[in-house]
Amino acid sequence: MTAEHRVSLHLVSDATGETLSSIARATVAQFEHATVAYHRWNLIRSRIHLRRVLEGIADDPGPVLASMMDRKLRGELDAGCARLNVQILNVLDPVLSLLQDNLGETAVGRPGNQYVLDEEYYRRIEAMHYVLAHDDGQATAGLADADVVLVGVSRASKTPTAFYLANRGVKAANVPLIPGIPPPDDLLQVKRPVIGLTIEPATLIEIRRNRLRLIAPRTERAVLDERDNTYVDPDVVRAEVLWARRLCLSHGWPVVDVSRRSIEETAAAVIELSSHWATRHPELQPDGAP
Repeated sequence: MTAEHRVSLHLVSDATGETLSSIARATVAQFEHATVAYHRWNLIRSRIHLRRVLEGIADDPGPVLASMMDRKLRGELDAGCARLNVQILNVLDPVLSLLQDNLGETAVGRPGNQYVLDEEYYRRIEAMHYVLAHDDGQATAGLADADVVLVGVSRASKTPTAFYLANRGVKAANVPLIPGIPPPDDLLQVKRPVIGLTIEPATLIEIRRNRLRLIAPRTERAVLDERDNTYVDPDVVRAEVLWARRLCLSHGWPVVDVSRRSIEETAAAVIELSSHWATRHPELQPDGAP
């Protein structure tokens, strides 16, 4: 049996640190026997800030991943890591070098330059407002303004997927599918891509059990006994999931199985299916759609 290995990983950024966090998560996930203690140092834009970072690295030494643009601060960080005998990797350097060679232009080296209040930024804000107003079947009359409509049974990750899509500038509405209640007319008439989210019954039951435990006061736990609650009854849930899949099939709505997908992976699948829909229906694509 392979022993567990622990490492302190310092992520040093002059911006929000999202890029470093994504890189770290993607790479650390490839190691099955590692325990990583993350130390995140964001918005490092002065020598005072950098001094605190180096003190933190000295207290718990470990490799450093950095995304620093300011040349002076980068130099001081490199020198400080050398003194502490810890490895450092500036993760953006290979990409910057590649683009500089191909563009024939030197990078400006300005911290946070990717965060600008441009058209894309305001589109993300507008998408977030839209998701808030059209979550869980609200304001179905506005489905015509959606970039995509998500449907599915309760707790099939419609809401978190919609919010993730909004952060990508995609206006995503979501509508619950409830056995015995016909889908709203606005949904059936919408001229936008409709995508069903489905999930394995066993996984859905566990998610719903956790949900019930969170929302039920201690004094009411007995009322939520699974034997008397159709919300988590295995036979009822299996029938509900099967009914929803058949409903999507009958309307020609593609389905994404979220059972073993992260929200990010589900959103990527939704975007891909939406792109295919847009290719088939260019006449229905709104101006400025992502």
